[in-house]
Amino acid sequence: MTPPRILIGCERSGIVRDAFLARGFDAWSCDILPAERPSNRHIIADIRTILRDGWDMLAVMHPPCTRLCLSGLRWLHAPPKARTLAEMWRDLDEGAALFSDCWNAPIQHVAIENPKMHRHAKARILNYAEPAQIVQPHMWGDPVFKGIGLWLRDLPALAANDPLAPPAPGTADHKAWSTIHRATGWQTQEQRRTERSRFFPGLAAAMAEQWGDFILANQRAAA
Repeated sequence: MTPPRILIGCERSGIVRDAFLARGFDAWSCDILPAERPSNRHIIADIRTILRDGWDMLAVMHPPCTRLCLSGLRWLHAPPKARTLAEMWRDLDEGAALFSDCWNAPIQHVAIENPKMHRHAKARILNYAEPAQIVQPHMWGDPVFKGIGLWLRDLPALAANDPLAPPAPGTADHKAWSTIHRATGWQTQEQRRTERSRFFPGLAAAMAEQWGDFILANQRAAA
């Protein structure tokens, strides 16, 4: 049986791609920028140009979400310095179009990671559905607080394994787990954006194991 072809969109780190590769899948990452580490498994392109290339699963793990997410709603009313309201709404349209194209891609199994969205983003996405689940990295052993929405089409919700008990608020460990939200210590806006979008090894491994097994079972049943 030919290994399922897995496309990991908007990923430069290779964390999710490599988790699927480790389980024997024909996995590729794609981004408009080069991979952080040289790899012959990374495609430099707008993901929308390769959605019809015969993939069995699409996982878009880090789509540009600044204008889609609920926390960014304020910028649609009062833009940051050096930006205009028209630019904010244009960014929203572009981000929603990317999400919509991926969500409606001609691929059987689709997963998209994104924070909670505001109503303007939802209204712009074709066939919008609410996320199947909201997860935290510490449910799979990664000591981090970050609410991650998973939009799933023909994929099961992920089951937690190897969970960590969250530390009590106000403790040093709680602050360490909150690094992404605090977003301190990074030199540039680009570095901040890159590190805040970096994925989590435990969660990536769970995706490769649970979704990978689901896809293989479906293929065997159809054979």
